[in-house]
Amino acid sequence: MQFCRVRSVAEAVDELSRWGTEGHILAGGTDVMPQYLRGERAPAVLIDIGGIDGLQGISDVGGVTSIGALVTMRRLASASLIELRNPALAQAAGAVGAWQTQTVATVGGNVCTAAASADTLPALLVANAQLTLVSKSGRRRMELGEFLDGAGATALRPTELLRAIELEPIGDRAAEGYIKVGRRSAMELAVVGLALRLQVAPSGVVSDARIAVCGVTRPPHRVPSAETALLGTQIDGGRIDCAEAGAELASAAAPERSEAARYRRRVLPGLLGRLANRCVADISGADG
Repeated sequence: MQFCRVRSVAEAVDELSRWGTEGHILAGGTDVMPQYLRGERAPAVLIDIGGIDGLQGISDVGGVTSIGALVTMRRLASASLIELRNPALAQAAGAVGAWQTQTVATVGGNVCTAAASADTLPALLVANAQLTLVSKSGRRRMELGEFLDGAGATALRPTELLRAIELEPIGDRAAEGYIKVGRRSAMELAVVGLALRLQVAPSGVVSDARIAVCGVTRPPHRVPSAETALLGTQIDGGRIDCAEAGAELASAAAPERSEAARYRRRVLPGLLGRLANRCVADISGADG
């Protein structure tokens, strides 16, 4: 296997165009290298993009949060802009493995590996993430939900590079968060992870709800039936009743009959209730 280090996006797409399906991008390496050592990937060349400065920024672009593909989990977890505008992503990034992994693992790698247990993907989904993909032929934009094409599969073409991710920040009277259950601790892969973005009208009624899950047999995804069940719910005494939405979430997110699915169906309603009431408390605190 050959190794190629590039210093610009132009060089990266040149190499991708040259090698096609025989090339593979190397960013943090926390997913690619274990896959290579297990024999799951055997590229002719690894194209190291870790030195491209233009892929490492976090910024506000016209009211949208823009994140370069090489931004690490550790930086996402601690960046003030992310904590303020997309807190679910900060929480999810902080739940990715140990700090050693967070120091090198990148958000672009998490997106392009598209593992069913990828913590950041639910948080990106509830923020309506838009991806910018570049190649020698130009660029294209794609919603993350369309990009994810199955567990471990994406719509990324062999000659394309993920350049940036754009997110909608939370609005007024809105809050969001991420919570997961692992086998032993937060350093474990998610058995199930849940991201929620909640917006409450001045009348105390839920006006927008976005729910996404990871750790199930499908790739991370939104759950529209559970979102619909939350819409119109009245906040009562600073609490929210998530029983109907929790039931919808459990049946839609884990419909299969395995023991793992039965476990997820048991825990998902409780996770949703805990996270929803945390969001309500955050909104009430901001109002106060």
